[in-house]
Order: sequence, then structure tokens, then C-alpha cells
Amino acid sequence: MGAGNLLIVGAGLTGAVIGRKLAEAGYSVSIVDSRDHIGGNCHTERDAETGVMVHVYGPHIFHTDDSEVWDYVNSFETFKPYKNRVKATTKGQVFSLPVNLHTINQFFGKTMRPDEARDFITQDQADTTIDDPQTFEEQAMRFVGKDLYEAFFKGYTTKQWGCHPSELPASILKRLPVRFNYDDNYFFHKFQGMPENGYTSMIEKILDHPGISVQLNTMFTRAMAEDYDHVFYSGPLDGWFDYELGRLGYRTLDFERFTFDGDYQGCAVMNYGEAAVPYTRITEHKYFSPWEDHDSSVCYREFSRAAEPGDIPYYPIRQVKEKALLAEYVALAEAAEGVTFVGRLATYRYLDMDVTIREAMDAADGFLQGARDGTGVPAFFASPL
Repeated sequence: MGAGNLLIVGAGLTGAVIGRKLAEAGYSVSIVDSRDHIGGNCHTERDAETGVMVHVYGPHIFHTDDSEVWDYVNSFETFKPYKNRVKATTKGQVFSLPVNLHTINQFFGKTMRPDEARDFITQDQADTTIDDPQTFEEQAMRFVGKDLYEAFFKGYTTKQWGCHPSELPASILKRLPVRFNYDDNYFFHKFQGMPENGYTSMIEKILDHPGISVQLNTMFTRAMAEDYDHVFYSGPLDGWFDYELGRLGYRTLDFERFTFDGDYQGCAVMNYGEAAVPYTRITEHKYFSPWEDHDSSVCYREFSRAAEPGDIPYYPIRQVKEKALLAEYVALAEAAEGVTFVGRLATYRYLDMDVTIREAMDAADGFLQGARDGTGVPAFFASPL
């Protein structure tokens, strides 16, 4: 396809996938990132002291039902089998999550079969007076009842979001948070795994194309856009407009990193459901590469708080106030020229990695289609609203 100089802001998954597809189509692609590494929040690096592959910005576990996306990532990096099996410490015991038949029997001191457990939860525990759950708390109470809600969801959610679960929408608790069998695989998806050499290795290979140049430690300014035919922007949506309407709300994470000579907790992820424990979870990173053998561990205690200017934004809040401000920024974005807003920050949505890749592939395809038929390029290929 030919001609055109494109600028991509952000060297994470979104920018890499879009950049590769457009470079393969003949475009000259420049990618800039403010950090000193590629990969965004998926960045992984080998710890010099222990040899453990560390998920620098917290664990990223790949899971998808999208076979095209699965084939795509495996074309750049071998994905080894990995099942996310989360544990939770609460009330002086360790339980399996998501809540499953073993969790229920252990928690209530019973030996119920699946049908018995289902009847017990739906008839004896669930608050059936709640017909149409509107809040996180109502959603949990409706489907698992007060005891399980308070043990596994209330304290954790309060710490994660910085507010009471009654102030959060029911949509945050998307699925029925209980299984009536002994399946403790956290995800339902057909394809699950971890890249053998880490996500940064995979993204390096995606970016390895003669039509792509990458500049790190480079802070984007809108003046840069004048030198390019089009910009794909994966930074914060409000940041493009210099926060002129105010800042969209985010939660951020602080990590207390420590090493341990031996095996610290025996699993990759241990949640702490009680509000009295200040951190939400501890992650032990050698367990994210179970095919490797390490004598020592790298662990993170994870603390959630409101993001401030200069923090790394992790989770969009998307409550009523934020949605109103988001709508105003979307109107500005749709009136902007020469830019497409892509990725989790520019669309102000929490995105799993597979959805990030799918949307990046679709955005690149849409751009190429628009170039072919002369229809132009929309501001968003995936609506933030």
C-alpha cells in the first residue's frame, strides 16, 4: 500500500500490533514512548539476583477464546501452558478462588455434592429479595450471600477501589462468582498460557520490522503530530487535550517488592480479603513461569490507591462523574483531525490483553480499509462510551 508516515504514541501491545501491521502494509512507522522500555504495563524482565522472570507492573496472564489472537501471539513467542489458580487468605484459613465447591465445603464445614451446594447457596445463603442488583454489594449478596461476600469480596473490593462496594456498579462483578464443582481454574477461556521468554521478548519481535523505528524516553507533545500523516495515540485520552476539562479518575498500584530465599507462599497469587490487611494480594513471580526452577523468589505486595498526576494509571473508575467527563472528552476527540485514539488509556476502559490485541488488529485493518476506499479514519474504532 504504500506511502505515508505514521506516528504511534505508546510502545505497548496496542502500539506494537498496529505498528507491525501497518509497517507490513508499506507505511513508515515511528513509535515513541515516555518510558525507558517497550511493553507498557506488560513489561517483563529477568531479575539479576534470583533469575526469576518478573512482571514489573504486576502479573499479566494471557487467556482468550479468540483463536486468531492466540495464533498471532504464538507466531512471535512460544506460549507455555499456564492455569491461574488463585488462593485467598481470610478468617485464618486459605481458600481457593474463584469460589467453588471446595471453597464452599471448606468455608461452611460441609461435604456437599454439587446439587446440594447449589441448593444451599441459592436457598439458604443468597439474598433473593434483591431482584435487580444495581451495586457490587447487591450483586454479591444476591448470588452468594452475606457470609461469602464478607469473607472474599467486601474487604478486597473496598481496598481495590477505595470505596464501599455499595458505591460501585454491579457490572464490576460480571459473572456469577461461584462454581458448583472443584474447578479452581480462574479463567474460563479455551486458550491460556504464558510467553516462555516473557512479554517484552514477544513485543520486541513484533516491533522487529524495517519499517518501524522506536524512540524510548521520549515524551509526546502534540506538536510532534505535525510531522506525520496520521497519529495513533494510546496515551491517556484527557492527556491528549492537556487535561483542559479536568482529569479522568483512575486507581493506581504501588508494589512493595521483596525477595525470599526459598518458596514464600507456594502459589502465584494470594488474595487477602480482610480490610485490616492493607494490601490486596501478594504475587510470587517464579510461579508465573512454572517450567523454570528457582531457589529464590521475587514477590510483590500490592497496594491500591487513587491515581495522582505522575502516577501510572491502571484501572479506570468509570463511575457517574467520570462517565460524564468522558463523554465531554469523546466529543472533543471526535472533532479532532489526524488522530485515532486506541488502547485502554485512550478509550478509558479496562482491557484484557487479548481484547487489546484484537482491537489493535481491527484498528489497523480499519485504517487500511479507509485508505483504500477514501472514507477516512474515525477517532475511535472501539467506543469508550
